[in-house]
Amino acid sequence: MAFHLPSLSELRNTEFEIFKFQTRVVVLQGVILVCFALLGIRLFYLQVIRHEDLLEQAENNRTAVLPTVPNRGTILDRNGVVLANNYSAYTLEITPARVKDLEATIDSLSEIIDIPLRDRRRFKRMREESKNFDSLPIRSRLTDEEVAKFTAQQFRFPGVEIKARLFRNYPFGHLASHVVGYIGRINQKEKEQIEESDDEGNYRGTQYIGKLGVEQRYERELHGITGVQEVETSAGGRAVRRLASRPATPGQNVVLSIDMKLQKMIEDLYGERRGALVALDPRTGEILAFVSKPTFDPNLFVDGIDSESWKLLSESIDKPLLNRAMRGTYPPGSTYKPFMAMAALETGKRSASEIVNDAGSWTYGGHTFRSHGDAGLGPVDMVKSIVLSSNVYYYSLANTMGVDTIHDFMKPLGFGQITGLDLPGELRGTLPSTDWKKKTYKKPEQQRWYGGETISLGIGQGYNAFTMLQLATATSTLANGGIYRKPRLVMATQDPIQRVDRAVAGEEPINLGFKPENVAVVHQGLIGVAKEGTAARVFAGTPYQSAGKTGTAQAVTIGQKDKYNASKLDEHQRDHALYMAFAPAENPQIALAIVVENAGFGAAQAAPIARRIFDYWLMGDYPSIQDIEASQKGLASTPIGVKRRKEDIQLAPSEGVVGGVKSR
Repeated sequence: MAFHLPSLSELRNTEFEIFKFQTRVVVLQGVILVCFALLGIRLFYLQVIRHEDLLEQAENNRTAVLPTVPNRGTILDRNGVVLANNYSAYTLEITPARVKDLEATIDSLSEIIDIPLRDRRRFKRMREESKNFDSLPIRSRLTDEEVAKFTAQQFRFPGVEIKARLFRNYPFGHLASHVVGYIGRINQKEKEQIEESDDEGNYRGTQYIGKLGVEQRYERELHGITGVQEVETSAGGRAVRRLASRPATPGQNVVLSIDMKLQKMIEDLYGERRGALVALDPRTGEILAFVSKPTFDPNLFVDGIDSESWKLLSESIDKPLLNRAMRGTYPPGSTYKPFMAMAALETGKRSASEIVNDAGSWTYGGHTFRSHGDAGLGPVDMVKSIVLSSNVYYYSLANTMGVDTIHDFMKPLGFGQITGLDLPGELRGTLPSTDWKKKTYKKPEQQRWYGGETISLGIGQGYNAFTMLQLATATSTLANGGIYRKPRLVMATQDPIQRVDRAVAGEEPINLGFKPENVAVVHQGLIGVAKEGTAARVFAGTPYQSAGKTGTAQAVTIGQKDKYNASKLDEHQRDHALYMAFAPAENPQIALAIVVENAGFGAAQAAPIARRIFDYWLMGDYPSIQDIEASQKGLASTPIGVKRRKEDIQLAPSEGVVGGVKSR
């Protein structure tokens, strides 16, 4: 039987093969359809759902939004004198991200343009605080010649360019520097604070911020609103053309209440002496002069202060950076006595007619508190106690009143309190009380208040420590018969374009409720000081009647059995000279408080300054050069030489300042 092999066609299942093929086709078609569906969905998502977002991204790739930094507002005094403004200057700037070898580039640049070591150090510091792609200045205030030299060689320095920037200028240098303050480069801490605030967008492109004084307190008003420019860019990132822009809004001008001529006169009268003075208008609370001596030049801080200058300022024993008017605290000495007298009358602890015998000393608990020599002043009533400045009278009064009664009366006057002046950094000082001592000290024996500690409070010593701002504010309140007005430095803000002033409203005055008859008694005593008391010689011959009180405050404690001898003490350990006053006595227009540190007797050193201030404000008199020179040494009580009219005095920029800018 023959064996039959099937053919290939007989072995293949054609129908099955066709089915498999058709299945593959269907699956492939399904895959293709799914892919097209996914593609369609993706396209729908991109073209419809994310259309606006992607369009914005594409536009951002084509365009760039650049910030336009606003011009900083100007600071003016009450008469329109410019205290802080702006000037334009060329700067040589480097973008580190675009420079291959930074040190070599700087070395090469120094061959064309002088780059001092301090500028190199400042650049290094700024680089550490900035992002790598920020443009940082290596030299500021280039001359036209230096600009021309670099421009000719600019092709050699990719990433280096010259820009025109605005710089802050303080035309009067040291004058009123503690009031005006200064601006400086934004540091890392300030940058973080800005990023966390709502102002982050407004500070894009801004490199400077207010650091002190009015520059810091009114930073928001002075800064302005940052503008933007939308530009079309090339593939290399260069601007091709401007598409749109929103101009920056300049910062507002700030108008201060201080009188710059008066400020200069006072600072000149101080000379090289240290101290502080606050003069204000009791009718409004406006600060007329705000002096802290010694001062400093704020222009040093604009570009970043060099280490040598900073060392001189920060390590000086005279502390020129300390704002003594609101951060320096002093025992008020005898200038505290009128307020003690007012407290006695208002609390009923002592009548005006009550007689106290001043025998030259007063003993409490075995401790003898000294007064005026061994003989004393004899019998004194309240008015006479102010005129002759009896210590014994106020030793006994403090003992009668007690520390807490004194505290409760003095607190509303502003002693030991934040006055709320529109400058940052005000110190509270110390107005002692039993509660204050418990909170201040840790040991139980230190927390206890001892009766003997109260005695010195009556003459403005002991734990008492106040600022001249507080003493001036209290003096103003006393001059007003118990009407307290919050002190303020800024009168108005001004639109820089339309020049329209917007007054800064003061707070409503507070009536402390002093009885007119009690006020009259204290005023009588203060008038007596200027007429026949310790300041009579200084105010002799004035056509107006002033009221005031001299004071001498201990800088160091003198032993009970020791006698004060200035010649045996280091200068910084000698007594402070103080004076508080207002004028005219019948209708006060100006009130002030003065301290001349370590100068001795208040009538000899502080009161003469007050006399010249009153002459200026009430009569328009400006002291002669001879009188200023004598006053600086404490050698002139009444004015000497030929007085000048204040209208004839011209204020000029500080020496060494060219065009208002310190020359290099």
